[in-house]
Amino acid sequence: MNDLDEVFRSGGTLARAFEGFVSRPSQRRMAERIAQAFEQREHLLVEAGTGTGKTFAYLVPALTSGLRVLISTGTRTLQDQLYTRDIPLLAGALGRPLTTALLKGRANYLCLAKLSGGAGAQQALLADAEPALMAQVREWAATTRSGDLAEVAALGESHPLRAQLTSTREGCTGARCAEFSRCHVFAARRAALEADLVVVNHHLLLADLALKEEGFGELLPGVDVLILDEAHQLPDLAAEFFGVSCSSRQFEALLIDARAELAAVAVPAGEITRLHKLVEQPLRAMGERFGRQERRLAWEELAAGARGDCTALHGGLVEFARGLEAQSDAAGVVQCAARARALAADLAQVMSEPEEAQAGGARSVAVTNRGFAFSLLPYDISVRFRGLVDQHPSAWIFTSATLALAGNFQHFSSRLGLTDAATLCLESPFDYERQALLYLPPALPDPAAPGYTEAVLAAARPLLEASDGGAFLLFTSHRALRIAAQSLRAQVWPADWPLLVQNEAPRELLLRRFRESGRAVLLGTASFWEGVDVQGVALRLVVIDKLPFASPEDPQVRARAQYLQSQGINAFRDYQLPEAALALKQGVGRLIRSEEDRGVVMLCDPRLLTRGYGRSLLASLPPLRPTRDADEAIVLLRRSARELEPA
Repeated sequence: MNDLDEVFRSGGTLARAFEGFVSRPSQRRMAERIAQAFEQREHLLVEAGTGTGKTFAYLVPALTSGLRVLISTGTRTLQDQLYTRDIPLLAGALGRPLTTALLKGRANYLCLAKLSGGAGAQQALLADAEPALMAQVREWAATTRSGDLAEVAALGESHPLRAQLTSTREGCTGARCAEFSRCHVFAARRAALEADLVVVNHHLLLADLALKEEGFGELLPGVDVLILDEAHQLPDLAAEFFGVSCSSRQFEALLIDARAELAAVAVPAGEITRLHKLVEQPLRAMGERFGRQERRLAWEELAAGARGDCTALHGGLVEFARGLEAQSDAAGVVQCAARARALAADLAQVMSEPEEAQAGGARSVAVTNRGFAFSLLPYDISVRFRGLVDQHPSAWIFTSATLALAGNFQHFSSRLGLTDAATLCLESPFDYERQALLYLPPALPDPAAPGYTEAVLAAARPLLEASDGGAFLLFTSHRALRIAAQSLRAQVWPADWPLLVQNEAPRELLLRRFRESGRAVLLGTASFWEGVDVQGVALRLVVIDKLPFASPEDPQVRARAQYLQSQGINAFRDYQLPEAALALKQGVGRLIRSEEDRGVVMLCDPRLLTRGYGRSLLASLPPLRPTRDADEAIVLLRRSARELEPA
C-alpha cells in the first residue's frame, strides 16, 4: 500500500482525522495522477465532478511532495478558505508542518501611508468617513500583523472606504514611501518568497504573468508546482490581463491624486487648475456624450465627435504629464506624471487601427451609471499564455468541475495553448438520477418573445409553492433580473419567503441570509451561476431562465465571432456553443452539492428541445432524470420541503 492509499482509504489518515470523511476512488485517483504530474513536471488538465473532493485531492500531494507549491484560486473567498481552514487542518492530519503564505493584490491591504500620513485631500476624505468605522479601523490597524482588510468584517469588499485605505500600483511610491519598512503589501511578498506553499488568486497570478504588477515575479522562478483551481475562469481573465483597458475612474483618480500632490509642494492653485483642465475638459465632454445608460459599444460604432473627444483626452494626458514634471520633481508628482503617460499609452493602443482587418483584438467602450471604460481584448491569447507557461518549467495543474464537454478538453485547452497537456476527467460520485429531476416545462414561448420573463415566473410559481421557497432563480441578463424582481414584488408574496436580489446587498451577505432562512428566494445573474456552495435543504430548486449564450449584439462577442469566421472557424459551433455549455453546466451544478441534497433544476428555454444543438447541451450536463411533467417535479419538491426544520 502506497502513502496515498493510506491517506485516502476507508479507516485511513483522513478518515481518522475528519469525522464523516468518505473514501472516494475518484479522489484517490486524482491525487495519484497529480502526484505523478509533480514528479514529471507535466501540464495536466483535470475535470473533477462536484463531490469528488478535488481540494484535498490536490492538497495532499502538495503538502507531502516536499516541493515549493503555488496554488491559485478563482476567488479571494476560496483563497481565504484554503489558507485559514483547509491547509492547516490537512497539514495537521498528515503531520506535515510547513511554512505557508497568503498573498493577495495590493487592493486588499491597508496602506499605512494613506491612513496616517496621506496628503490633505486624502486626510479630508478619511475625516468625512463614518466615525465609528474609522475608529474600528484605526484600532485594528494598531494590532494587525497582516494588514488584510478582510479582517475588518464591517469593511466589505464593495465598501467605498476601502479605496481610500489601500494603494494602487500606479500610486505606490515603493521604497521611497516613509512607511515602506512597515508596508503590509511588501511584508506579504517577503513572506511568500520564504514559504513552502503560497496561496494566491488568478487576478494576482495573471497580473504578474502579464507584467502588470511589480515585486511578485521573483516568486515564480523558485516554484516547482503551480495548481490553478477553478481554472475554467482563466481564458477570459487572461484575455483581460493581456489586453488593454482604461476607465473614467482611473482618469478621475489621477486628477484627485495629482491635485493633492501639487498642493503638497505649494504649486499655486491657479496653475493646478490650468493643468487639470487639460484632462478635465475632454473627460467631461466624453462623459456628457456617453451619458449613464448602461451599454457596450464597438469602437467602430463611435461617432466622429466621440472619437474626437478621445483624441483630445489623449493629447490632454500627454500635456498634463509634461506639466506635472515641469512643476516639481517630488516623488508623488513624478508618480502622477508616469500614471498620466501610462494611461495615454493605453488609450492610444485602444484608438489605434490594426494593420490588418480582424487583427489585434476587440475594441469597445462600456458605459455604466458610474462612468465609462475603453478596452482592447485580444482575440487569441493561446500563443502568449503558452509562452509564459513554458518560461516556468514547473508542473502546471489546471482543475475545475467544468473544463470538458463530454470528456473532451479541446475547447479549454486550445484557448490557452495547452493542446498537448495530459488530461483526466472524473465523474461526480453523486447519484443524480436519484437525487434530482431536470424539469423542462412545456408551452413556454420563444425566449425572444415579449413577456418571456413573466412566462418563466408563472411556470415557476407552482414549483416555488411546492418547495416552500428555498430557490435560486438564475437569469442570463441584468434586464431580466430587474423585470423578475419588479414582477415578484408586485405579486402576493409569502412573508416567510425572503426575496433576495443581486446588487441589493453584498453577495456573501445575500448567501448568508439565504442559508439561514431556509425559505428564501434568491434572484441572481452570472456571479451566482458559479462559485456558490449551498449544501443541505436550504436550496431545493434552481430555475434557469435561458440558455447562457453570450449576446450576439455584444461588440466583443461579435468581433470575436467575425475574427473566427475570418480564420475559417465556425464561431457558433466552436466558440459560442461550447461557452454556453460550460456556463450551463456551472448553473445546473448549483443544486446538488452533497450526497444528501435533493431537488429540481428547472431549465426554461424551449430551444433545448426545438433546436439541433439542444441535444449536445443536455449531454453536457450531469445525468439528472429529465421530465416534462410539472406534477412529478412538485411531488419531489414537496417531499424536500417537508425535510425543512421549523424556522
